[in-house]
Amino acid sequence: MTVLGILHPGSMGAGVAAQARRRGTEVLWCPAGRSTASRERAQRFALTPVADLKEMTDRADVILSICPPAHAQEVAAQVAAHAFSGLYVDGNAISPATVASISATMQQGGATFVDGSVIGSPPSDSKATRLYVAGPAEGLTTMATLFADSAVRVHRLPGAIGQASALKLSYSSYQKASRVLAAVAHALASNYGVEAELLDIAEGRTSSYLAEVAYIPKVAARAWRWAPEMREAADALAAMGLPPDLAMASATIMERWSELEDIPMNVAQALTALHERAGTEEHG
Repeated sequence: MTVLGILHPGSMGAGVAAQARRRGTEVLWCPAGRSTASRERAQRFALTPVADLKEMTDRADVILSICPPAHAQEVAAQVAAHAFSGLYVDGNAISPATVASISATMQQGGATFVDGSVIGSPPSDSKATRLYVAGPAEGLTTMATLFADSAVRVHRLPGAIGQASALKLSYSSYQKASRVLAAVAHALASNYGVEAELLDIAEGRTSSYLAEVAYIPKVAARAWRWAPEMREAADALAAMGLPPDLAMASATIMERWSELEDIPMNVAQALTALHERAGTEEHG
């Protein structure tokens, strides 16, 4: 039976790991330095704790990295330092250039590398998540087998390493930027007392993020993670000769929410935070 190591069991990583665990796969995780929330998730999904990263690299056949994109290279380097020779799957929202760098690092250490991207909400009994993978055929087959008949739907891409990450950023550069633009639009409308009119206009359309006002606090709470992702998207766009300005601007806006990591709030509080950071920047 394949042994899977997960780095690290955040809400998405734990959800993905749980799907493999339900199929009987042993899933390892490293508690050192992890939060109470991560420990609770790992316990809830019956993940197996290991003493340190070295034990994980010694025991795991596959290591799946799902972490904040800003830490993807650091995490990969830590794994490579232990001469991991199994299958390393990077499932983070990073640019194809960053993926190429991580792939080189892992392969120098003797590992097989697969480029992955996770799209959707954390998998559960009611929600399926797509895991796109690109790279060596044997690695793609391993991932498809690992999550067969689970809520993680593995989609094999026919091209080289970089395709999965390019797909993720192609999607997220629109999805996340649209969420940010909706927040800014509502913030401006609130200054002039026309929030109801803006919402009325948006609700006349069948698929507008402007109509999903309740989602704005979730954007603010996740901005600490999304901002680096948008900077990676900007790098990917620039590498193709495309304008990165919107992605960069979205990251800059998200960084105004950077201190609100996972903090519960309402819509008014999220919008106020945009104004408060603006004042700090102007007078700082």
